[in-house]
Amino acid sequence: MTIETSRGPLRDTVAAFLADDPGRLLVDGRWMNAASGERFPTLDPATGETLAVVARGRAADVDAAVGAASRALKSARWAKMTPADRGALLWRIADLMQADLDDLAELETLDQGKSVRTSRFGEVPAAINQFRYYAGWPTKILGETIPTSLSRTPPGKEVFAYTRREPVGVVAAIVPWNSPLIMTAMKLAPALAAGCTIVLKPAENTPLTALYLGRLLQRAGVPDGVVNIVTGFGGEAGQALAEHPGVAKVAFTGSTAVGKHLVANAAGNLTRLTLELGGKSPALVLPDADLANAISGISRGIFDNSGQVCVASSRVYAHRDVYQDVVDGMAAAGEALRLGHGLDSAADLGPLVSVAQAGRVADLVDEGRAAGATVVTGGERGGPQGTFYAPTVITDVRADMRLMREEIFGPVAVVTPFDDLDEVIGWSNDSPYGLAASVWTEGLSDAHRVAAQLQAGTVWVNCHSFLGPELPKGGHKESGWGYENGAQGLENYLETKTVVMVI
Repeated sequence: MTIETSRGPLRDTVAAFLADDPGRLLVDGRWMNAASGERFPTLDPATGETLAVVARGRAADVDAAVGAASRALKSARWAKMTPADRGALLWRIADLMQADLDDLAELETLDQGKSVRTSRFGEVPAAINQFRYYAGWPTKILGETIPTSLSRTPPGKEVFAYTRREPVGVVAAIVPWNSPLIMTAMKLAPALAAGCTIVLKPAENTPLTALYLGRLLQRAGVPDGVVNIVTGFGGEAGQALAEHPGVAKVAFTGSTAVGKHLVANAAGNLTRLTLELGGKSPALVLPDADLANAISGISRGIFDNSGQVCVASSRVYAHRDVYQDVVDGMAAAGEALRLGHGLDSAADLGPLVSVAQAGRVADLVDEGRAAGATVVTGGERGGPQGTFYAPTVITDVRADMRLMREEIFGPVAVVTPFDDLDEVIGWSNDSPYGLAASVWTEGLSDAHRVAAQLQAGTVWVNCHSFLGPELPKGGHKESGWGYENGAQGLENYLETKTVVMVI
């Protein structure tokens, strides 16, 4: 497996950002070192090069950030800002991100590894669209008047009852490393629209676009303390946020194992949580499917971002009539992809995010191969750090294998034949996860029938990984609690207060 990891010069503005000690914490409008003075490197996963050295926030820093967010929540500059002005602020953030789109894309690729085409034309524009979408919501957060039938109303009086929608309070936003900027935007935009204040903890592997965004938020006029950024490790800063009594809500995207840990951390204060967790998304190819479209869509669904996508189409069930065509087509699609440094414009796929993640993917594939699974293509690890993994298609995978049961988070698809539609629906639902699924068929009745029976938060028909800020996104079973995006995403950050008056 030949991999070109040279990347050429950085944009001048990106190089200047990296040279300007970008790794400090943002607390109450000021950039500062961690209280302990500790720092850690963030690396280019393709080469192992240190990109920046970042403050290692711990409990003391979290406490300072939560305190700043609590004060900002009550400050006149934020609490009295009109809904229209909040919307205009969100739109300004989007405008500044749009102006610096190329810098954000380059930083996202450097830090995470993904193809710059994915960053430039996919994920950064998607993050911008989150702010534009939620910019329209602050003026539409409405209470209700409620007619009552209370028997205790004093003679000659009446009861007037209504509801108010109020921000839930200080939000801890904990984001993952696979798509850091879009996941940050999915939490910040609705939280700001609702009037909340935020402490953001980026993933330790990928903090750079969050830190760059922090500077854009200041330029946009976000008041001091409304958004605070604490870099650090999940078991330190993340746990301190989940346990902090000043945090009203935790919004987390990441693994199911870490999500369960956060639930335990938050239980002491009954802190509410929104959790988008792991997935093992099935793709069902029915015999009447448009095969070219299905093979292309499913291949993109598993190979894009080197499979580091929560909704990746990692379990493929193809009807026996088209099974071999699907296997051959996906293998050909994977073999056609060029691996290289994400900033190489000719590269289709970059590395996995870390040596540890690449090792986990390789271990799962090797374990499956040893247990009798057939690697049709791929199954190789390479690059100077061993962080690249070839697009992989595997057959002969039993239902009890970890390849079939666990989220791999790499460019690895298992393909299994089926004969009966009810049978394959059962196989698809035989998973602790329920994040997403796709169905590929030209039959309208089958599409509706299967979509209704699949246990998943999102079901796509003749497409996969079609996402947008207006489309609710969340999981069933161990794939999470609650939904992000759309009106439901805003509800995560609002309280309802009932006011009852005798007049």
